[in-house]
Amino acid sequence: MAFIDEAKFFVKAGDGGRGCVSFRREKFIPRGGPDGGDGGNGGSVYIEAVTRLHSLLDFKYRSHFIAKNGTHGMGKKMHGARGKDWTILVPVGSIVKDVETGEVLIDLVEEGDRYRVAQGGIGGRGNVRFATSTNRAPRIADKGRPGDERWLRIELKLIADVGLIGLPNAGKSTLLSNISAANPKVAPYPFTTLEPQLGVVHLDYGESCIVADIPGLIEGASEGIGLGHKFLRHVERTRILLHVIDGSGFEGNPLDQYRILEKELAQFNDELVDRKRLILLNKKDLLSDEELKAVQETFQAAGLETMAISAESGAGLDGLKDWLSEILLEEEV
Repeated sequence: MAFIDEAKFFVKAGDGGRGCVSFRREKFIPRGGPDGGDGGNGGSVYIEAVTRLHSLLDFKYRSHFIAKNGTHGMGKKMHGARGKDWTILVPVGSIVKDVETGEVLIDLVEEGDRYRVAQGGIGGRGNVRFATSTNRAPRIADKGRPGDERWLRIELKLIADVGLIGLPNAGKSTLLSNISAANPKVAPYPFTTLEPQLGVVHLDYGESCIVADIPGLIEGASEGIGLGHKFLRHVERTRILLHVIDGSGFEGNPLDQYRILEKELAQFNDELVDRKRLILLNKKDLLSDEELKAVQETFQAAGLETMAISAESGAGLDGLKDWLSEILLEEEV
């Protein structure tokens, strides 16, 4: 299934129905007077957030959403029916913007969040509304007002408890596949993951958390280089960041990989600098005990919390889950 996290679409609310010009015509009731009913209001277009959706895939197949018009008024003071509303279901975490102005209309962050993006037109008044003491037989009625219409842009920021970030081939996809039921593509070449992947990790005491694998960042990602710029916004919704560092790929200072990631995060959104994080030294099985100790000491000297794991063999993953359980519990207290 394709992952789509942004789309442009058109919404049109229903037009209001016309008011009716009618006069009462019944036997034995002369000069019955006006009895034209009002037109019905047009339906509105709403956007509603639901947790069962995780992509904007539906917008690939449909880009126009048009609510029903109100029906026209009729004689005997019968009002027209109101047009049916249209509700567009989108994933939690969606942001809706007006294409013309760029204004953010709504940020849908919780299940059931709902926003009206196009107001239905008001139905026209029938001629009974225009009757006065001096004009007892009005022959006028209102036309229904047109419904709102506009082009909108929707962007999705995944809402996850934990975000996996790292340079290409750091082992994020392997890690996600081994701690959850997710099945991301794993291969020995850069940019294997071309779209964010979500996995549910089951922790102790029946608790669970959602982990998002963000496609590999490279230097310059915040400026649009590589895939990172497109997907960096998904990191903004995460509560915890796991920096996955390739422990076997150090050439020079072991902190270089970490500094590249931190620089790109800070340039994209400086608020990410204060996010809770843990450095995962992956592929520990490819390092000797002395090499691993030296690398960990380098990170600890910089005041960084580290944990050595092997996503491939599973070494250290139980400890990672315990750490996640403790941190998530602390944040809820």
